[in-house]
Amino acid sequence: MTVTIRDAVERDEAAWRKLWAGYLAFYKTELSDEVTAFTWARILDAGSRVTMRVAVEDGEMLGFAIHHYHDSTWDIAPEGYLEDLFVDETTRGKGVGRALIDDLVTISKRNGWRGIYWHTNEDNERARKLYDRYIKPDGHIRYRLKT
Repeated sequence: MTVTIRDAVERDEAAWRKLWAGYLAFYKTELSDEVTAFTWARILDAGSRVTMRVAVEDGEMLGFAIHHYHDSTWDIAPEGYLEDLFVDETTRGKGVGRALIDDLVTISKRNGWRGIYWHTNEDNERARKLYDRYIKPDGHIRYRLKT
């Protein structure tokens, strides 16, 4: 498998929306079309910190990694956050997720970030096998307060 990792471009929208729908279904959630359209617009907006890298093989999008960075109170350097990572079900286990994370590690080093972090569901065993190859969970528990 020869996978290319690159920035998202306008022509990727239809392929991304298909994968995005799979991502939302995996997490058993729904988002309005307005939120999805806004997310896509931010991804393409050069002034937004939200960016997306895509994994492509033979012109087909196999997965994506949406990420951004933010300032940290624990270091002088900013920190990267991998917000959404998804690989098409038909290509899981073939190194696409690893290639996307490795790409973010390279971006993090190039930009002087202190590191990258992400979250996943406790029961996402397949993804956790990949993530555990990078680092074990740090023991933090996420709280999400809706206001």
